[in-house]
Amino acid sequence: MSTNPGERFSYPPTERMSPGSMTVLILGDLLAAGSFAVFANSGMVLVGLAMLVVGLTLIVFGAAGLGRRMLIPPRLATNGAAYPARLEGQLDPNLSRWMWLVKWFLAIPHYMVLAFLGFAFVVVTIAAGFAILFTGRYPASLFQFTVGVMRWNWRVAFYANGVMGTDQYPPFTLAHTDYPATFEVDYPEKLSHWKVLVKSWLLALPHLVIVGLITGSIWSSSTQGGTNGLSLLGVLVFITAVILLFTGVYRVGLFNLIMGINRWIYRTITYAALMRDNYPPFRLDQGPLDPPGRPGALG
Repeated sequence: MSTNPGERFSYPPTERMSPGSMTVLILGDLLAAGSFAVFANSGMVLVGLAMLVVGLTLIVFGAAGLGRRMLIPPRLATNGAAYPARLEGQLDPNLSRWMWLVKWFLAIPHYMVLAFLGFAFVVVTIAAGFAILFTGRYPASLFQFTVGVMRWNWRVAFYANGVMGTDQYPPFTLAHTDYPATFEVDYPEKLSHWKVLVKSWLLALPHLVIVGLITGSIWSSSTQGGTNGLSLLGVLVFITAVILLFTGVYRVGLFNLIMGINRWIYRTITYAALMRDNYPPFRLDQGPLDPPGRPGALG
């Protein structure tokens, strides 16, 4: 693969998502959600438990089916990335002055799909945690699914209220595409058995606090394609949008800073979601491309 930055988003063709697997996953989401309504509104505990078990099982099977359909591209030519989760995005030099005003509306279909995928992401992460605890490995098909959900979310965030860096509408897919924003995580050969018990809530806590202060909520920024409420990231994106509206220019300095914040967010999610044992660095790596790693950066 070429190391030319202009070609960093060129991937080989990928298979289309399996409609059957997506249907199974959505059905599982609905059954699992319905089980909580049964628990809350009736005494049919056994029915609710059956719905929950069947729903969670369908979610995992649907996610595994979607993950298996995705071709894994060659590793990006990053000359040793600073972290094995790489978030990148190319700013569109010809952005519309006004289109950002309606992008949130245009992205509603994506938000609806991401709501189902976000719930499945949590379920799959828990299931993968048990697999890692006993085997030291993250099931490959489930890993590809979770990376795909984050990739889809990042494309929507880059288009809509997370960055607003392009007017190109995001594709409805978990797989790689030639979209001007991409996200990738290197598949780990082996993961710690014991760290899975403390990564998400204890070891990741310093990063979660920082990201929470920046975004208002790590989960709103990571699973809904943008930011919720008043936050540093939301303010920066709004200032950028106002400048764009009146000048027609997206300030490169602001873009680089917003990219750095999003990069920190997605690295933190990667670690908290049990996908890597490498601890995220405490720094903003700004700019459109993930910077090369420093000696000893990955410990």
